[in-house]
Amino acid sequence: MNLKKLIKNLGFQILLAMILGTAVGAIMGPKASMFSPLGDFFMDLIKMLVVPLVAISIISGAASLGATKSAGKIGISTIGYFLITTVVSVMLGLFLGEVFTPGSGLDHDTVMEMFPQDTSGAEAPVMSFWETIINIIPENPIASLVTGNILEIIFFGLFLGIGISTLSSEKKAFLMNGMNYLVEALIWMIKIVMYTAPIGVFGLMAAAIGEFGFELLMMALDLMWVNVVGGIILLFGLYPLTLKLFAKVSIAQFIRKMVKAQIVAFSTSSSLATLPITMEVCEEELKISKATSGFVLPLGATINMTGSALYYALAAIFFAQLFDIDLTITQYIAIIVTSTVGSIGQAGVPGPSLLIVAVLVAADIPAQGLPLLFALDRVFDMLRTAFNITGDAACACIVDRFNDKK
Repeated sequence: MNLKKLIKNLGFQILLAMILGTAVGAIMGPKASMFSPLGDFFMDLIKMLVVPLVAISIISGAASLGATKSAGKIGISTIGYFLITTVVSVMLGLFLGEVFTPGSGLDHDTVMEMFPQDTSGAEAPVMSFWETIINIIPENPIASLVTGNILEIIFFGLFLGIGISTLSSEKKAFLMNGMNYLVEALIWMIKIVMYTAPIGVFGLMAAAIGEFGFELLMMALDLMWVNVVGGIILLFGLYPLTLKLFAKVSIAQFIRKMVKAQIVAFSTSSSLATLPITMEVCEEELKISKATSGFVLPLGATINMTGSALYYALAAIFFAQLFDIDLTITQYIAIIVTSTVGSIGQAGVPGPSLLIVAVLVAADIPAQGLPLLFALDRVFDMLRTAFNITGDAACACIVDRFNDKK
């Protein structure tokens, strides 16, 4: 029974496809390039869903955030904490990526031969800071959707979502229900597309390994350990620092009590699935009021994705280095904005994240090598979920301090 479940598990299938693709590539050598169309097919399906998913998720998320203004100071402090820690996580990812350079080491010509498509990022235009900010505002939102300009889509989506939050309950409910139905339909499409992930990963791995060898796979493992370093800084640096400054909870006690929830998060790869355990730990072990945990933790499981934001920034730097792209200020801003806002709009469910594609597209970085990470995405997902729910609990501790008098 367990074997059957394992075989049906998508993460296992992707891992097996990676192993088979590596073996085939090693055996066939350059002839394994015959399998590359399988990877191209999968990548086109992924890209097809990115724009509508980002647009609808951002509008829905902004509408929900706007509605929290009724929660007063608690809502503002909660959302403020999530935004600040997410931005810090993105900056940390950029810093670690530049310091450890996990995507460097391969000859540029070799990389371009392996991934010849979608290399426009190498000629990204150089713009000043204010030109970048102004260009985020779309002249025509419909044209932004058609051309796939992620930053313009995010700006308009946030603006529209906040506007929806100001409507009457009846009108807002009608629009929110419609968007939720669209999200459900897109999630179904994503699930169907992901059935092709093992085939796509097999094709791309076979072609890449056949063309170059095992160094490419080792680079993906380098990205993983850099991601672990970033997560350790979050768990034992950023979160304890905020607790030290703004909460009364013992840092040692917090770290010790959160292990239970982190184990569940690591095994399920889902903030929402871990929510009952996180609430139990916060209320029973950390003595946070039910009113605070009931507000902060469900909101955090939906919009607080600091671990995901760290990973998105690292992945963007990884592929920029892989394709030997010197990032401009425009591209750095694109990574920061898209990683921050995109992670907030991401649902707290497991699975290979399409938001990485959005970050790469926004920063004009080639996304052709992305399936290299899909084979390891389950492990990445387990890590970032554990980071995410720890940030939720830290926020609950801080908010509860300022709410306890009430």
